[in-house]
Amino acid sequence: MKFLLLFSFLLASLFAQKPELLLLKKYSDDINVTGWVMSEKLDGVRAFWDGKKLISRSGKVFNPPKFFTENFPPFKLDGELWSKRENFEEVVSIVNRKKSHNGWNKLTYNIFEVPDQKGNLYKRLEKITNYVENHFTPYLKVVPQITVNSTEHLKKYQKQLELKGAEGLVVRDPSLVYFTGRSSSALKVKTYIDDECEVVGYTKGNGKYDGVIGSLMCRMQDMNIIKIGSGLSDYLRAVPPSVGTMITFKYYGLTNKGNPKFPIFMRVRN
Repeated sequence: MKFLLLFSFLLASLFAQKPELLLLKKYSDDINVTGWVMSEKLDGVRAFWDGKKLISRSGKVFNPPKFFTENFPPFKLDGELWSKRENFEEVVSIVNRKKSHNGWNKLTYNIFEVPDQKGNLYKRLEKITNYVENHFTPYLKVVPQITVNSTEHLKKYQKQLELKGAEGLVVRDPSLVYFTGRSSSALKVKTYIDDECEVVGYTKGNGKYDGVIGSLMCRMQDMNIIKIGSGLSDYLRAVPPSVGTMITFKYYGLTNKGNPKFPIFMRVRN
């Protein structure tokens, strides 16, 4: 009986109810987003603050040190745990450790939504902006929202950020009340296309990659097998994702045979 109670306590400390979150659809050029707001799509780890703890999209409870969350508000927040551009792997390694550690001081929690608050997006973000001004913490940031003046304005800003290593943009209709799930009123804007596939094997590395893998062999949803070598770090070449792992990759259009063109590894699916 004591063992069952202890086991239940440990499960509760590791997992919470999976939060209902705002999810993004893909932007296309035929959608008029003039008058909406745009912000950088941070390449970090999504986190939901329920007023007491940080929870992942899947319901896992993160274990940050006390200093990281001690000045967080008692109301709900939605945002991204992030450090800097093109640093996704380190962010994942920091937040996925079971014990709290000082590595969290490299991160900030970047807020783009305040769930369950009344009013439009501006009013909801005003709630957390006012809180941050009166409860200083270096670990809590509000993601800037910029009004889209035109499609040209959107594309220019997107290009500026992507040249600096950004993943892309998020555009949203700021006039709407809070909602969850996927909607055509919240879109991700990227130059490239991203997709997922399953690791089914490896190719051997040559030259400077002798002794490690050269590429991942991955099965797409349409069952086609593709090779992905670009984007793999030296560590991942030495210790690659195991067979059966789902990964996210990006590509730039399709070949004449319908396969992804220039596929590049991005991350192991969280």
